[in-house]
Amino acid sequence: ERLDRVLASMKMVAEGVATTRSVTDLALRNGVEMPITFAVERILFHGLPPKKALEELLSRDLKPEIS
Repeated sequence: ERLDRVLASMKMVAEGVATTRSVTDLALRNGVEMPITFAVERILFHGLPPKKALEELLSRDLKPEIS
């Protein structure tokens, strides 16, 4: 279901929806790679199917988390 419909039907606050966009923008401005956050942002605001996002995350090349 589309995000706008879900939000309109909720009586409670959807925690993290607005924050997802803010964190994504901040990470991009500062060159910080946040693949899970980027995937969630694409699901919420760009219509990326969750299954496709999961496939993309799981197919990423392995690399150290800390240099």
